[in-house]
Amino acid sequence: MSVKQGLMALLAQAPMYGAQLRSEFEERTGGTWPLNVGQVYTTLARLERDGLVEPVGEPDAEGRISYRLTDAGKAEVGTWWSTPVDRDNTPRDELTIKLALAVTVPGVDVQAVAQTQRTATLRQLHDLTRLKQDVLRKQRAAESGAAPSEAPAANEGDEAGRDGNHDLAWLLVLENLIFTAEAEVRWLDHVETRLHRESLRPFRRSSAGETAAEATARVEAEETAYRLEDEGQPQTGRAGARR
Repeated sequence: MSVKQGLMALLAQAPMYGAQLRSEFEERTGGTWPLNVGQVYTTLARLERDGLVEPVGEPDAEGRISYRLTDAGKAEVGTWWSTPVDRDNTPRDELTIKLALAVTVPGVDVQAVAQTQRTATLRQLHDLTRLKQDVLRKQRAAESGAAPSEAPAANEGDEAGRDGNHDLAWLLVLENLIFTAEAEVRWLDHVETRLHRESLRPFRRSSAGETAAEATARVEAEETAYRLEDEGQPQTGRAGARR
């Protein structure tokens, strides 16, 4: 997520200064994407330059200036909420690039690279699942501790609603990370299966100086090898590995 849009979404709720924005952003996302104050104020300066935010009043006793959205800023936030995320602009995935390069670089143990990553991803998945269970336990404890017949005071109700919304926000972030980790494990399982299948292929796809008859024999041998592999039959006489 763009820091710019995230900060503007927070300013749509109320004017805030830089440290408040950083605190709110990290609290609502569970600290998954930590910010530093310098990054926040740099973003605010750009937003002010572009006419999307403006300072409110005078600096406080500590010299902090609050910002609020301009009409143009409010319109941009509204557009952001209603526009789907453009997946063409998502960052390049380092793991995909790493494995794609690994299969083309001589001397790299691609199986070891995939297995090492799978172990790390499973560990991350375990930690994320534990955090999710902690949030769910906190929600259940809050629900069981509230007596239905007791109506909370107005401020208490607002605070409870705020905490509940923040727990829900953190839960959604955690579940997204969990689904992503699960998908990565499935993909790494597929990678290992694909690497194994490639290691069983008897011939290279092309060969310099290969005659038409040799090419035909190679294709037929590969098709037979794939058919036997898919049928789960034992295969013999396979030598060599091809990427």
